[in-house]
Amino acid sequence: MTTGDQDSAAAQAEELCRFLAGVRPFDALDPAQLTEITAAAAIRQFAAGDLVVDAFTAPPTEIYVVLTGEVDLWHDPDRVTKAGDDRFVAGDVFGFSAMLTERPVGPRVIATAAASIAVLPGHLVEPAFYSRSGARFLADYISRTRRLSTSTPVFSTVEDLIASAPLVIDPDTPVTVIARHLIDRDVHCAVVDAGDGTYGIVTDAVLGRRVVGEGLPADTPARVVMTHPASTVELSGSSVEALITLLDTRADYLPVVDRSGTLRGVVGARDFALAPTTAGVGMLEQIHRTRSRAELIDRARRAPSVLGDILDRGLAADRAIRVYSAIIDAIIRRSISLVFADHPDLPLDRFTWLSLGSQGRREAVPFSDVDAAIAFDDDVPPETMVRFRHAFADVNALLTDAGLRVDVNGANASNKAFSRTNSEWRAAATRWLTVPGENSRAAMAVQRTGLAVIASLLVDARPIHGKPGLPEVARVFADFRQHPATMDLLLSESLSHRAKVRDRTLRDLFTGKGDSFNVKTHGLLPVVSIARWAALGVGSTELQTVKRLRDASGSALLPSAQADRLIEVFEILQRMRLRHHLNRLRHGQRPTDLIDRDDLSPIERSMIGQAVREINTIARRMDRVDRRATPLSRPDRRKTT
Repeated sequence: MTTGDQDSAAAQAEELCRFLAGVRPFDALDPAQLTEITAAAAIRQFAAGDLVVDAFTAPPTEIYVVLTGEVDLWHDPDRVTKAGDDRFVAGDVFGFSAMLTERPVGPRVIATAAASIAVLPGHLVEPAFYSRSGARFLADYISRTRRLSTSTPVFSTVEDLIASAPLVIDPDTPVTVIARHLIDRDVHCAVVDAGDGTYGIVTDAVLGRRVVGEGLPADTPARVVMTHPASTVELSGSSVEALITLLDTRADYLPVVDRSGTLRGVVGARDFALAPTTAGVGMLEQIHRTRSRAELIDRARRAPSVLGDILDRGLAADRAIRVYSAIIDAIIRRSISLVFADHPDLPLDRFTWLSLGSQGRREAVPFSDVDAAIAFDDDVPPETMVRFRHAFADVNALLTDAGLRVDVNGANASNKAFSRTNSEWRAAATRWLTVPGENSRAAMAVQRTGLAVIASLLVDARPIHGKPGLPEVARVFADFRQHPATMDLLLSESLSHRAKVRDRTLRDLFTGKGDSFNVKTHGLLPVVSIARWAALGVGSTELQTVKRLRDASGSALLPSAQADRLIEVFEILQRMRLRHHLNRLRHGQRPTDLIDRDDLSPIERSMIGQAVREINTIARRMDRVDRRATPLSRPDRRKTT
């Protein structure tokens, strides 16, 4: 290539870079990424009538951008002999749906006039679709093409996500055989049928890490390298619920089973590329890929806006909150990894990080406190725990910079009171559960304080790093019902959170301003407390408030009708709180749980008043229950079909 040709190519790449910077979703990429893409791109010329791409035949590995001219698109393979479904002009992008899903889902594209089209390598542009701009772009695309063709992938159920039959192997299959099958089938994972109704997953990434990286022998059986048991999703289930399971479990792939438990397929993150919750997947991918603290801070601060995007695209509030909680989990895990990379002397496998409170229950909203506790392995010496706590303080600082609320004086990983060994947690929980001294006022005060901490935080603990099992403090509470005096004390603590309609401050009284409603303290917290106590009473290990209420429903503690009313009240108030937070964020204001009643419609004020009355009526009834004499077991209410 002559110098002139090189200069011409450089000028062309620079011009393409400027062009793409103004095209969604590439406007979300940084200059370095755009430069890399344009350096690898090709610009092709098409005459009128030329076939540009037929993505119904095979999924392309590139993405196409119209630079000049026009092209016609067919989104339905049965209509390719008729007029095109859509016409794209300069700045329009196509080919991404087939590339992202790795399926021949179209479109077929033909130039209608002389056209210049940029062909971009898919592996380089894929990150653009994991950005906020990419999420909006895909949402607009789905909305647009859904109106044009019934064949466009909408993915409302898990069955819609399955592209092909899964590769199934038995537990004794050698890894070399698995690798050959993966290549032959051009898939990224195999499902291991354990023979007992459970399944395992072996991915090509795991084979590369364990066999190549760790040097496992070629005849190592699948049972040694598989992830088992793999979380499964039901064939007829919602794709949204499947996505939430994927996020919650941090799995790469989920086996899909029918109602009889028979394996029907497997789905992974890529399969959700065009689902309504793409923004959740995209943000999660961005967090996983961060390579520095600055990059994590930048991307984590976009999480509230992604939550707003998910809601705007039709996802129910409770499900959107669960996706958001999964994103916060990812931010915390990535923060731990980045910080401990600077502390190679402190192993990551010697402690379990527990998310507490609303994050532990997966009910966090923007600017909810990120409460945490640490359970060290019993053989970690005290001096090493001190060094760990210094590192945890660094994690807290990174989380704060990332836009999360960490109470540095309360429940956080660097606080000695909230970072103990498993044995210490077990001893403390046992001490708080049983009165240490008969008729001792001091002992009762200690127990009440301990129970308050357990009730409001530790019973809601959920491991997000380290050992995934039940925390020691929760294990101790498994025999909660054997301590009636403690039950009375905890019930008293739970019912101390009374629902109220008004929350007027002294300043309001002096200035004559309208009153406000604290949707968390005087609405949600009383329901959360009742649900937690009722769940402990029936031996439920669920964490989410609605699931706890469902588990306790029909027991002597909580009749079904009252549980149903509390579930409805909780969902109404949670939705109201979330909308209020996001509305303040959109207006550049700091989120708060105080809602000015003057800003509410008469219907909303009526809903709040009715909710408060329902909560207090149920709380008063629970206060009258003879907790010591009433059998607490939940009736067997298994469904029959």
